[in-house]
Amino acid sequence: MNNLERLQMETKGIDVPDDELIVYLMENNLTHNDEYDPTSNTNKKAILQTALAVLESIANNPTTMKNYRTDDIAITHFATNIQQRIDYLTRKIRLMPSDEDYS
Repeated sequence: MNNLERLQMETKGIDVPDDELIVYLMENNLTHNDEYDPTSNTNKKAILQTALAVLESIANNPTTMKNYRTDDIAITHFATNIQQRIDYLTRKIRLMPSDEDYS
């Protein structure tokens, strides 16, 4: 599994073109086609930071949020849920140790 596939797994259900996901990965110092290392906290943390950036971009764009309206979830519920996910990822990233912490 490469970094792009891992990011897609983390952002499942959110339609973002691969080209945009690749830019988000590059902004977090990851190469999209490099092999994802599940044993590396640094790699996992970078993936989560990238997913967080994707979610924040969606949350900051009301037009994008309108596109996520469905029959079973109102836009206010989507906004609440995405903010909860952003808060959860922020806490998780902050508490996650880096690989250097184990040296």
